[in-house]
Amino acid sequence: MTGMNITIHASFLPHNDPDAALAFYRDLLGFEVRNDVGYQGMRWITVGPPGQPGTSIVLHPPAADPGVTEEERRTITEMMAKGTYASILLATPDLDSVFERLQASDTEIVQEPTDQPYGIRDCAVRDAAGNMIRIQEVR
Repeated sequence: MTGMNITIHASFLPHNDPDAALAFYRDLLGFEVRNDVGYQGMRWITVGPPGQPGTSIVLHPPAADPGVTEEERRTITEMMAKGTYASILLATPDLDSVFERLQASDTEIVQEPTDQPYGIRDCAVRDAAGNMIRIQEVR
C-alpha cells in the first residue's frame, strides 16, 4: 500500500462578529483575506497566512447548519462565550514578537509564552469569538 497525498486545506472556526474576526486575523495576525461571502445576513470569511495559499481558516457563523436545533445553537453560543467550543494551533519562528503584538492589543491573554514540559514553547489567547488560539514556536 502506498501513502496517500493528502494535505490540510482548511480548518473552520466560528465567529459571531465578522468585523472583529477580520480585526484579529487580518489586521493583528496579518493573514490574507481569501474569500468573504455573505448569505442571508451571515458571512463566511476565509483567511490564511501569506505565502501559504493552500492553507486556510474559514471563519463561519456558528450553527449555520440547518440541521442544528435551537437548543444546540444556544449550547454552541454558550460554549463560544466560555472559550470551550473551538481552537486552533498556529506556529511562528518568533513567539515573543507575536506575543508582544497580541499583548499590545485588546486580545484576551490566556497563557504567556511558556516552555512546556513536553518540549515546546507556546502561548494561548482567545480571538474575538472566544476561540482558543495556541501559538507555538518552531525553531
